[in-house]
Amino acid sequence: MCGRFALSATPAEVQALFGYEETPNFPPRGNISPTEPIAVITQEGINRHFRLMRWGFLPGWLKDPEGFPVLFNARGETIASKPTFKAASRHRRCLIPADAFYEWAHVNKKKIPYRISKPDHGLFAMAGVWEPYAHANGSEIDTTAIVTTDANGLVSSLHNRMPVMIPESQFAIWLEAEKYPLDEAMKLVRPAPDDLLIMEPFDPRTGPIKHVEAPPEKPKKPEQQSLF
Repeated sequence: MCGRFALSATPAEVQALFGYEETPNFPPRGNISPTEPIAVITQEGINRHFRLMRWGFLPGWLKDPEGFPVLFNARGETIASKPTFKAASRHRRCLIPADAFYEWAHVNKKKIPYRISKPDHGLFAMAGVWEPYAHANGSEIDTTAIVTTDANGLVSSLHNRMPVMIPESQFAIWLEAEKYPLDEAMKLVRPAPDDLLIMEPFDPRTGPIKHVEAPPEKPKKPEQQSLF
């Protein structure tokens, strides 16, 4: 699961990693929530583009979004078969830049937020799918969801799911849906290596949390070949 994340890098740093044409200016955001507009990278032809989309997927076949649940995550194992995500997974895959995501643990009867990031707190790419939605009233909006997979050994002490993280060398496979079929892209839907990430008690509203006992470790899963 991924219900909160951060993008604190500068616009220049994000553009340098993802290589899109636009030069948007946006502020650092340390606590991004579902239904908010988020930065999304898409592929159109041979070019990558920066776009803002609602974090909360609305399938094109939906007649009325009123009362429809906020689909901010999409299970990677079923995106190819679920009617909600089936078309988007084949034709509208995207990348979502971030430099941290958050999960919560119950430690000594308290709910403690943990920031999960690379050791250098650098940028990474989360896999996403997106869909344009046209409301009956004539308004249009682009919507997106973060694709998730089983948690790796590190994250599993907090939650059993985590975002699918796409290494830079594999950006094209996820983004270029016309060139790379879904079967090829699905090979990237797997947990990130344990040593890629660190986690630390960190409240996205106030900053680091000191003197917190670590959550109990869960048994590690068998090692998988790394894509990173």
